[in-house]
Amino acid sequence: MRFFIPLFFIIALVIISFNLLKTTDKTSNQATKPQNDSSKQVVVLIIDSIMDEPLQSVLEEKKAPALEFLINNGNYYPHIVSSYPTMSVAIDSTLLTGTYPDQHKIPALVWFDSKNNRLISYGSAKQEIMKLGPKQVFHNSLFQLNNDHMNKNVQTIHEVVNGPTASINTLVYRGKNNKPLNTPKILDVIGFLDENDSVKGPSFFSYGLLSTIHPDNKHTNFWEAFGFNDKFATEEMKYLIEHDRLPAFSLVYFSDNDKVVHKKGVNATKGIEDADKQLQEILNSYSSWDEAIKDTVWIVMGDSGQTDIGKVKNQALVDLRELLNPYQIHKISKPVQKQDQLVLGLNERMSFIYILDENIKNEDIITLLSTDNRIDHIAWREGEWIKVTSTDHIGTLAFKPSGDFTDQYGQAWSIEGNIEILNLQINQENEITYNDYPDGLARLSSAFYSHEGDYLIVDAKPGFEFVGEGSPTHVGGAGHGSLHKQDTFFPMIVTGTEEKPKHERIVDFKEWILKILDPKAKVEVMEDIQGED
Repeated sequence: MRFFIPLFFIIALVIISFNLLKTTDKTSNQATKPQNDSSKQVVVLIIDSIMDEPLQSVLEEKKAPALEFLINNGNYYPHIVSSYPTMSVAIDSTLLTGTYPDQHKIPALVWFDSKNNRLISYGSAKQEIMKLGPKQVFHNSLFQLNNDHMNKNVQTIHEVVNGPTASINTLVYRGKNNKPLNTPKILDVIGFLDENDSVKGPSFFSYGLLSTIHPDNKHTNFWEAFGFNDKFATEEMKYLIEHDRLPAFSLVYFSDNDKVVHKKGVNATKGIEDADKQLQEILNSYSSWDEAIKDTVWIVMGDSGQTDIGKVKNQALVDLRELLNPYQIHKISKPVQKQDQLVLGLNERMSFIYILDENIKNEDIITLLSTDNRIDHIAWREGEWIKVTSTDHIGTLAFKPSGDFTDQYGQAWSIEGNIEILNLQINQENEITYNDYPDGLARLSSAFYSHEGDYLIVDAKPGFEFVGEGSPTHVGGAGHGSLHKQDTFFPMIVTGTEEKPKHERIVDFKEWILKILDPKAKVEVMEDIQGED
């Protein structure tokens, strides 16, 4: 969500310039009262980039009464493990499918599609969007992400739940229902959308102005017109509650806090305070806050952490183009050229480095990258083994699934080499403890099976982020993307159920949510996962 807003900003400017904000209203979200087979309704509200320490600060100052109320009437989990890379589309896909990227096949916000020989972006910085082409990025986000790129052999919560569900302002939304889009006339004229375009989504599908639940939830202000803000999402939720249409499962995205953290740093609290005000509006839709939690399970959570980026630009930003300057690097404003040797898939504090020239060896790239001590680790795949090296440690760590070592999540591994590279601890019983990189083996391994291609993965150390052609930068602010715990951990508040996820990881949430809705759902989820390639 966080990176899609600049794309809508560009489109909104186009619309204003033509003075054609009229839409063809074809959405059918005004359904009758949902028939809910469960005695519970589950609302998952994601506050983008909310983190434990600034949340605790806001709570201590009594500036978040709604969040405080939910905590006092439920359970608080300060350190939930996110997916990897820690970028919204990959994380949301993990939440909805109960799988890591090796199964749901959404690698990151930016990645290279070797089958079609093109760089995929779901919307990043404005400069990058313009270089790649706004129409291409728009279609990647709205259509390709859910319809083509996400593995059809996994099912989202929206596809599994028997009955209506809701998705409000989330980029990952795949459901069972054909949802026509409200197409602004100008987007039809310039070829961004066709007036007959539709997507497969849940029964209640909110995607800014393109698909609304509340029939009057439109604004004249050009920025708010597309609805990708907390106020718009709040009005959508209030409409469902006030009209007694809240379905069994609702996923709601509050994106505004992320922008504050990116700009001000990890200690910024205004975004949390503002999100709490919107949450108060939602709870006020009930006769009382106690009534709000009577039959509804509230899961208020983040999606990843962030890490402060240094204030000195030339030190904080690691330019991979300079480190890899002996090679011809793909220019994102053009299709991949025959002479291109490398493609960069930059995701803030993490990056894919794709090797197109078969004469280039992994060792050649590793040697160049290892000269910069701002890089945390470099990883690559050799057969079944994932290998990792670090600028701070000698040697190499190698690991693969199955073996004599077991981690806290019941996952078995074969491990060789220097375990300090990923800050692992192994006791005499061969039990693995994760420290700086939570669930690091599974999360890093999954990235190498998320899509095809010959590539390395690099992470930046805390305080630094990667920069490339048109990529976003957050000097003096904060960024994410990496495997590090600062980018990984996020808090969660659960009110209305004593059911707990199997592990405190986002990958375990699908099974947990379905179990809340229906105790038989656990078996269905396990069959779903086991049946995948």
